[in-house]
Amino acid sequence: MTFDDLPAVLAIEESTFPLDAWSEGMLRGELADQPRTRHYVVATVAGKIVGYAGLAAAGDQADVQTIAVLAEHQGTGIGGALLTELLAEAGRRSVDAVFLEVRADNPQARAVYDHYGFERIGVRRGYYDDGTDAIMMVRKLNG
Repeated sequence: MTFDDLPAVLAIEESTFPLDAWSEGMLRGELADQPRTRHYVVATVAGKIVGYAGLAAAGDQADVQTIAVLAEHQGTGIGGALLTELLAEAGRRSVDAVFLEVRADNPQARAVYDHYGFERIGVRRGYYDDGTDAIMMVRKLNG
């Protein structure tokens, strides 16, 4: 992902996460840390950005910062492809464990993370701006 991708990414962000969308400034801050501690990618279909994802990595741990796919492209494997790229980058950075939070009321995303070997490790009560809980998950990459 580059700064030039931000208009399309922001549109996806706002449509996917209407209650707690990241601002342009937040996304710019994330991109400014590439490649030192961040890895952001976009998915395209017919030349149009339809999804994006980001990873933060430091030391032997990483966090999936975000994954979003336009509603009309969900269920097509794009989210899984984005997650696969984030996990591959974590491996390239010799990360031992990848963490994430997922909305408790998002069974589709939770099923994707389950499929990719993430395990539930806890709950963050009222984590999201609307009071929804976050399920904390981890996937070990080494050992």
